[in-house]
Amino acid sequence: MVTKKKTKFFKSLRFRIFIILIILGIVPGIIVTQLMIHYYENQAVEVSVSAVRTECAILCDQIIKENYLNDSSSEAVNSKLELLSNVYGGRILVVDRDFKIVRDTYHVEEGRTLVSSKVIRCFKNGDSDEFKKIGQMIELVVPVKSADVSQVQGAMLVNISESEIAAIAGDLEQKGILIICIIIVLSLFLAYILSTVLVKPLARVTKAIEDLTDGYQQDEISVPDYTETELITDAFNKMLARMKVLDESRSEFVSNVSHELKTPMTSMKVLADSLVGQQGVPEDLYQEFMRDITAEIDRENRIITDLLTLVKMDKKNADLQIQHMSINQLLEDILKRLRPIADKRNIDLILDSFRPVEADVDELKFTSAISNLVENAIKYNVDDGWVRVSLDADHKFFYVTVADSGMGIPEDSLSRIFERFYRVDKSHSREIGGTGLGLAITRSTIGMHHGVIKVFSKEGEGTTFSVRVPLSYIP
Repeated sequence: MVTKKKTKFFKSLRFRIFIILIILGIVPGIIVTQLMIHYYENQAVEVSVSAVRTECAILCDQIIKENYLNDSSSEAVNSKLELLSNVYGGRILVVDRDFKIVRDTYHVEEGRTLVSSKVIRCFKNGDSDEFKKIGQMIELVVPVKSADVSQVQGAMLVNISESEIAAIAGDLEQKGILIICIIIVLSLFLAYILSTVLVKPLARVTKAIEDLTDGYQQDEISVPDYTETELITDAFNKMLARMKVLDESRSEFVSNVSHELKTPMTSMKVLADSLVGQQGVPEDLYQEFMRDITAEIDRENRIITDLLTLVKMDKKNADLQIQHMSINQLLEDILKRLRPIADKRNIDLILDSFRPVEADVDELKFTSAISNLVENAIKYNVDDGWVRVSLDADHKFFYVTVADSGMGIPEDSLSRIFERFYRVDKSHSREIGGTGLGLAITRSTIGMHHGVIKVFSKEGEGTTFSVRVPLSYIP
């Protein structure tokens, strides 16, 4: 359990923001501190080298004037060489044109020959732009020449100590470490505060979702701190509203089912009680009551059958027996079967097939759906009216339209006609045996075929149902 909590913490957004903020605070601090120390060292070296070159340039003029390269006994030059060597904590070698060491402030190499690539380049190029850091020493070569003579007559090899610069740099580095420690502490503190503040809106969203999961129904939440949280809360609020609608729909459905199942039972009980409560019931009246009871039983059976059909269709994995068939023939068979019902009220059934259409459908279920639309168009029509069924197709879909000359549907009922147990005219629906589930089953069937059904109607002018279904069924 502890390991799981640790893993959950390390995977959390708060921990990742915390780490990112620490990195953003510490890494730049370390880099800036190191760059400052490095910059100071370079600048200090440049200043020291520049100062040495200036001193050496003055000393070179004196060496030329006193012919020191040929006679190194000049006390003035020697004292200045010693002074310069002591001031910079280093060593100075004076070399003549023949690479002979005229003077060594350490008095070790005097009289020896020094053949060095640096000295050779100095004699050849006549400049002193080159210096090199060796450990804590800086080595540079200065040409010995007078201002009015371009020829190099000798060279000075100067080694100056960098210990003082290194000491100051070390001190700066210690202070830099202290600054970095302070930055680390501040970064930890600020990262903790900022990560808490940044994640807090998300925590509120999470809490709201957890409350909903625990069964606590609440109003819409609003967390407008960030665009992302606002998008999440908007989606959550839409989901919450949808869940409330579904709960209300479920409650209404249960209520409707109870009512629809109870109504035939109540009617049968009243009829049965009437028979039981009377003595010597005439046979004609007895048969009439029994016919009414049978009709109510049939109605109860239709409701239960439709409910079972809806339950099966509500399953995501409801089976479809798909087969490739002629839709033209399917519609002709439907109209042929329903024509006797239409003829009783002198209603014309018309089939308009604009082209031969073959598609992948479940013959039984699709026939039931279209039959329901045509049967409703007949039932809710006027005498001597018409029902027109049209079939057309393009390269991707086929279209079935069922239009009638019936009573039409009120505008305020159009959005609800596909709801379970919803009836536009409840009294008329009961007279003709409707259960209020037919259109719900039809829409589910069309949806299982990945199709769409729409309704267009105007009260008193008739109704048109439009069905669009893909020619090829893709599971």
